[in-house]
Amino acid sequence: MNIFFTVIIVIQVLSALTIIGLVLLQHGKGADMGAAFGSGASGSLFGASGSSNFLSKSTGVAATIFFCATLALAYVGNKPGIVHGGVMENLPATPAAGAATPAQPANNAAPATSSTAPSTAAPAPAPANQIPK
Repeated sequence: MNIFFTVIIVIQVLSALTIIGLVLLQHGKGADMGAAFGSGASGSLFGASGSSNFLSKSTGVAATIFFCATLALAYVGNKPGIVHGGVMENLPATPAAGAATPAQPANNAAPATSSTAPSTAAPAPAPANQIPK
């Protein structure tokens, strides 16, 4: 599926570059405007331009390829991928909110601390119902 997505993107970029090149190569319709006001009237200034040439036909083909590639990218991009499992499945099991906690050790004695180490415990915050004065 990833290779198909990459191929569609390459086709879309190449068709876009082709459209840019072909549009820049074409002779503009406004280039004949000077002939309408000088010697010789140009009949195609605001009228029908006649039959299309190779450049305009190939621009239409490139535009069709571009739009088809865009639709294919929209279809492939919105298609859900295969899910093998979520992120939450890899987490270790934890007890539920109301479940019993693991058993405490038999001796509830505090761990031994060194008397030379300074105490880094912060004082407990004041209860919310007491406002300092």
